Amino acid sequence: MDIAPEKPLIRLVTCGSVDDGKSTLTGRLLYELGAVFDDHLAQMQKEGQVDFAALSDGLSAEAEQGITIDVAHRYCETPAAKFIITDAPGHEEYTRNMVTAAADADIALILIDITRGISPQTLRHIHICHLLGLRRIVFVINKMDLVEYSRIEFNDISVEIDRLIDRLGLPDGCVIPISAVFGENLTQHSARMPWYDGHPLLQALLAPLPQKRVFDGFLMPVQYVARAPNDRRHYMGQAISGRIRARDPVVILPSGQVSRVAQLAGPDGPIENGQSGQALSVQLSDDVDCARGHVIASADTRPQMADQFEADIIWMQRSGLIPGRAYAMKIGAQWVNVRLAAPKYLVNVQTGDQLAAKSLGMNEIGRVVITIDRIIPFVPFDLSHYLGGFLLVDKVSNETAGAGMIRFALRRAQNIHWQGTDVTAADRARQLGQAPKVIWLTGLSGSGKSTIANALDRALLAQGRHSYLLDGDNIRHGLNKDLGFTQADRIENIRRVGEVARLMADAGLIVIAAFISPFAAERSMVRDMLPKGDFCEVHIDAPLQLCEARDVKGLYAKARRGEIKNFTGIDSPYEPPQNPDVYINTDQTPVDQAVALILEYLAH
Repeated sequence: MDIAPEKPLIRLVTCGSVDDGKSTLTGRLLYELGAVFDDHLAQMQKEGQVDFAALSDGLSAEAEQGITIDVAHRYCETPAAKFIITDAPGHEEYTRNMVTAAADADIALILIDITRGISPQTLRHIHICHLLGLRRIVFVINKMDLVEYSRIEFNDISVEIDRLIDRLGLPDGCVIPISAVFGENLTQHSARMPWYDGHPLLQALLAPLPQKRVFDGFLMPVQYVARAPNDRRHYMGQAISGRIRARDPVVILPSGQVSRVAQLAGPDGPIENGQSGQALSVQLSDDVDCARGHVIASADTRPQMADQFEADIIWMQRSGLIPGRAYAMKIGAQWVNVRLAAPKYLVNVQTGDQLAAKSLGMNEIGRVVITIDRIIPFVPFDLSHYLGGFLLVDKVSNETAGAGMIRFALRRAQNIHWQGTDVTAADRARQLGQAPKVIWLTGLSGSGKSTIANALDRALLAQGRHSYLLDGDNIRHGLNKDLGFTQADRIENIRRVGEVARLMADAGLIVIAAFISPFAAERSMVRDMLPKGDFCEVHIDAPLQLCEARDVKGLYAKARRGEIKNFTGIDSPYEPPQNPDVYINTDQTPVDQAVALILEYLAH
């Protein structure tokens, strides 16, 4: 008995600006392919005419506002293929939703209202689809009925699109005139456009796709580790590329330990072979260091390792990219900390030009150097979306800040390696007879940080402990004399101090750092530099009026006169700690009691 071959699954995403007809096209295509239930169709009747857009809009707010807000997925099937059609929002406010929708698509349908032409948001969507590596981009010129199916109008916009295809080097692009609301040129040639000799939309969708480039070797990010009754560990995850067999040699990344596959299992039990797309449980022949977030790879074809990359980033946060700030980054099955440099360039989506920029604003696209706090396995995005694509998350607000695509590792990241030493941090701490700490005093200028830090340093010396005081003003006379007081410079100021404090703590010292450090993200960045429990955040609090009254340097008065810019508490914000390890209000707590509170914390 012959078994019919499995139909290919094609993922489509509809893109374009607001009101260009994406939801109408999705609904009409579902209708033409017989994928709409009769009762649903009856509910969508309006004055005798079907509201095709309502067939794909899933939220009540979408129906009320007449726009697509969220991503809507619809499934349908033809004799030749299965389709998942994703209707993406066109409004600029919801660009992040469009990125989500396009990330897993094979084909993008870029809709353009012929009466309005190509808008900046349409160009943004085209750039995003190109960056995401979609294998086919189909330009769908909609609402041809509004120009009486004019060949001249269509040819004018086709010339503009052809230039765009050439400029961007878009893969496999074609231009199709349609009327979504009347179903013209969707599943068969339109009699109203006899001058068009190309494929109708459905036929263009069914044409063979260009071969997708993929990483050759076996890769399985570990998502879960289970211990079997025989005390052997099973490493579970979904294979994202390649093939694996029992007894094959594998490498565990990032550690680089080599082992062999002792046993493979799928959802239904033991198997001899595993391949891309399968959920697998891998048992290794050796007891290796392998945990969630690590990657099991074929030993002979393994991904690269690095901690610094060039990446294309689509920025999604209203506040904009802040160079030097630490963000959380999700790549593969792991979370890491990452810092972003100022963009190498910003892409002008209307011209394609690469522009100089100091930051990226909401919905802007640019090329950025990113530095991760550890070496990670990666594959360039062109070969693996899973190990080459990433999300950035603001560590304070937990907002999604951006989505990115790793293009390549920087040479520095591959040529500079950490040099191990025989004497460890534990050896140095044991010799000094103390537990190293970084005591971070944060608060407004004039709150009392330096006074308390100085008294704490004396108290530790009197106890025979080894400490060192890092003061904000003193550091700016030397190490950070090249930095100003812009937000980016303040972030770099704290980063450098954090690195110095980390080295001193590694030497076994108790480090006292007295810095305004106004941003919660940078204090969190320093905490993340240190071993868990080695960072003590002390909020030195005082009313602004008291801080101004204590200001012997007259800095507040200068800031109020506009002589000092970006002064914390006046024209630059201070983000107080939400849950400090120690809280001290110097309006109510004398210096000796403040020191006692910190010493009490250190004694625990």
